[in-house]
Amino acid sequence: MTLATLLHGLAPLSRLGILFVLLVPCSQTKSLCADVIQETVTVDIRLPTTDGRAIQLSSVSDASLRVVCFLGCECPLAKLYSSKLEVLSREFSNRDVSFIGINSNPQDTMEELKRSATDHSLSFPMAKDHDSTVAIAFNATRTPEVFVFDSLGTIVYRGRIDDQYRPGVIQNHATRQDLREAISDYLTTKTVSIARTEAAGCLIAKPRKVDPLCDVTYCGQVAAILQKHCVECHREGEIGPFSMNDYEDVVGWADMMLETIDQERMPPWHATGDHELLINARHMPTQDRDVLHRWIKGGLPFGDAKQLPSPPNYTTGWQLERIPDLVLDIQSKPFRIVPDGEIEYQYFVVDPKFEEDKWVQAAEILPGNGSVVHHVIAFIRPPDGQDLSGLGMLTAYVPGQRISPAMEGLAKRIPAGSKLVFQMHYTPTGTEQTDLSRLGLVFVDKSEVRDEITTLAGINHRLEIPPGQANVTVEGESSRLPRNGRLLSVAPHMHLRGKAVTIGVKKGEETRTLVEIPRYDFNWQHTYLFKDPIVLADVESIVFSATFDNSPNNPFNPDPNQFVTWGDQTWEEMAVVFYEIAEPLQMVAPGPTGEATVNIDTPVMDDNELFSPTQLKEADNLMRDLDLNQDGIIDYEESATVVKWRLFRTIDVNRDQKIDRDEALQYVKKIVH
Repeated sequence: MTLATLLHGLAPLSRLGILFVLLVPCSQTKSLCADVIQETVTVDIRLPTTDGRAIQLSSVSDASLRVVCFLGCECPLAKLYSSKLEVLSREFSNRDVSFIGINSNPQDTMEELKRSATDHSLSFPMAKDHDSTVAIAFNATRTPEVFVFDSLGTIVYRGRIDDQYRPGVIQNHATRQDLREAISDYLTTKTVSIARTEAAGCLIAKPRKVDPLCDVTYCGQVAAILQKHCVECHREGEIGPFSMNDYEDVVGWADMMLETIDQERMPPWHATGDHELLINARHMPTQDRDVLHRWIKGGLPFGDAKQLPSPPNYTTGWQLERIPDLVLDIQSKPFRIVPDGEIEYQYFVVDPKFEEDKWVQAAEILPGNGSVVHHVIAFIRPPDGQDLSGLGMLTAYVPGQRISPAMEGLAKRIPAGSKLVFQMHYTPTGTEQTDLSRLGLVFVDKSEVRDEITTLAGINHRLEIPPGQANVTVEGESSRLPRNGRLLSVAPHMHLRGKAVTIGVKKGEETRTLVEIPRYDFNWQHTYLFKDPIVLADVESIVFSATFDNSPNNPFNPDPNQFVTWGDQTWEEMAVVFYEIAEPLQMVAPGPTGEATVNIDTPVMDDNELFSPTQLKEADNLMRDLDLNQDGIIDYEESATVVKWRLFRTIDVNRDQKIDRDEALQYVKKIVH
């Protein structure tokens, strides 16, 4: 692609005539091609800069190379890459390479552009392309996207900066530094090995003409749809990267909004099927999508302001039904979130200093900085020697997750002396941030508790995923279930190669699907809450199948050449489904004088009696799933974090950091009658 006139220096604001000659390359792996299609576009533009001057465009360039970078103030990827561009501009400044940033987004004001340049400490000039003339002439589509010109006006490279970041994907490092390599290649050999790549990021909104016949307007229909499905997260201070409260904001993001909705990335919900079975389903109906399509196709008409819906009243602070009885800081001091790169899960331990058992009717995690807190999971870690039913999951936070109303008579128990462990997932935003999140607890007296809520897990510990395979399915089954319990929710967990999950219950020869997730997304750790809890009395087992994609076509895949097995790290894998179950504290049975109460913790069998066949089978299954080296002992060091924190404290009664079959049998006896 050839540009006959280049960007050249800074000059007072003036009207300039520019001639662009655009060439379409015949190959993505060559910088020059014999067969090209030429198109000449003449444009008159003004490009004011953040310092009050203007960019002069000239057919003459003193620089060996000029890098033109299309950026946006609120685009998450543009934020992450701004600092990288600054590093590159400084790296090549002594090799006669100049950089310039251009903002063509109608929703980004000059004041916002100035703040963005300051926040990212940009030393190269930033210019505002108010009417998208430059973006249209370059056929730039996304932010960030870069164009590299030689001194004669030939485009020698266009596309992405590197492959570290993509929508929803943050890797530890880039596997290919496309822009750096293109500049280095040209400066060394006057050729570029890969002249074009696909830019990933936010769509640049291009000017549209309003269709006077369009029957959809922002005021009449669109604002209400966005309030219902989007604004909860896309508003000031929340995890959404840009606001969707006002028309001026929405029109600039309309194309990007529609792309994420059509790709079913937004609203963030990944289950299909009977949405009415789930309390917390986030589903945009087809008719709402159609309205948005018609509005954008019709040129984004504003409409009559009298039709605007009233602004929603979002609850700020705690969303619990009453003020928490106890508020705990998750971190002892604000945690620092670095501007870019992948941030490993952080774990914080808090000692609430409970001297007696506490019964929690409701719990909420309140992020201190909603723009960087992606999700939080809180676990109960009882003191050594203390028993705790299930895995001890207390509560979780996911952006946009609605707090479920407390259910009367249901509560979770935190044993006296327990500590709370918080798993924190942070997302960088391009600038340094801090967070100090909190946990709020609402207590209830034990006398008011009818059912105890516990968390169990189905695990397939023996998964093996060969390199390059796109569909590897493993299955799991949990039959160690309280028969008098009710299944309240399920929460699947895999890592970056997770592709799909199906969860169901097995009754005899029949398996009933409860939740089907055809496009699992590691970035959204959803809990799926049932409107009507599943009675477990006649359920033989809870089953799941998990499918993994280890192929190069998986955009999240850290390394398609890796043979993948179980592990805590995101480049390893897990196949886990957490089950939240309500189990009666007391089982009521008719007696001669009315009703008699029997505690369900009373063992069905005396310790000296033989184990039932079911108990023997379940103990064998437990050993098979968790004893990785099959030496007859589940060793603490070979276990995943979730097993260390939960099962060892429950099963390892002699605290030798080993679980043998006898201990497994004693554990199974408690939960399988």
